[in-house]
Amino acid sequence: MINSKSLLIGFLAGGLVSAAATLLSTPKAGKELRTDVKGKSDEAIRYINHLRTEGVDLKEQITKTSKEGAALVKDLSEDVKESIESWKKTVEPHQKNIQKYLTQIEESLKELEDKTNTQSGN
Repeated sequence: MINSKSLLIGFLAGGLVSAAATLLSTPKAGKELRTDVKGKSDEAIRYINHLRTEGVDLKEQITKTSKEGAALVKDLSEDVKESIESWKKTVEPHQKNIQKYLTQIEESLKELEDKTNTQSGN
């Protein structure tokens, strides 16, 4: 990510190069040129200040949003954890009954298989 100091230096260097090119290639008189350059430099300063203000606002908004997001994720994870614990408490008493029924079904299937095998053998 480009830091603001490098960005500012880039803007200033670009401004200086363009100012030098303008001075060397302009057909205007000195006073008129100075007035134009002064106007453009004031405009550039206003633009840079605007960018800086917008950058600070954006940084603050990102910080605020990331803090809010972290809080939401924390709350959500706590809610999920509580839901899982609640589900475990709800299922646990029935777990023994389910295991008992599964054992009975296995025994019934085994008996049915044995009967089928005995009848097939006759």
